Amino acid sequence: MRQGKGNKDRVTLLPRTLIGPLREHIERVRAMHTADLARGFGEAPLPQALAGRYPNAGYLWAWQFVFPSSQHCRDPYTARTVRFHVHEKTLQRAVKDAAHRARVGKPVGCHTFRHAFATHLLEAGHNIRVVQQLMGHKDVETIMIYAHVMSTSPADVRSPADALMT
Repeated sequence: MRQGKGNKDRVTLLPRTLIGPLREHIERVRAMHTADLARGFGEAPLPQALAGRYPNAGYLWAWQFVFPSSQHCRDPYTARTVRFHVHEKTLQRAVKDAAHRARVGKPVGCHTFRHAFATHLLEAGHNIRVVQQLMGHKDVETIMIYAHVMSTSPADVRSPADALMT
């Protein structure tokens, strides 16, 4: 994500199990883009300096969003009909609805996945500095919050000597 909280860019890992489904999704998006072009649409909004220099670049496949909105709208800067990315409120609503349908008894939002991701990485034994870097935190103390909610107990810890015997 570009310019997330604290105006920081966020990155994450792509699970290998999602490579196939993501490719299929991108092919559906490509078909939607092709259909949009046939109907005289298909433009994605571009940064202003780029749009001025390359006025038709927004129609190119390379500039389309991976997760586009289901509807077109008017670009407030150019007044042209474009297709933006899916709105964050749409995703937030879908997560809350899914949690409600699953009868999760606690508040759940998109940020919940971020906390779960960090906690599971720590539980799996990944280096806390690596988790800090993946999460985009400046201070390791912020990651220590996740260490407090880990579900491991002393009984789950294996002695390094056990690894020597295998």
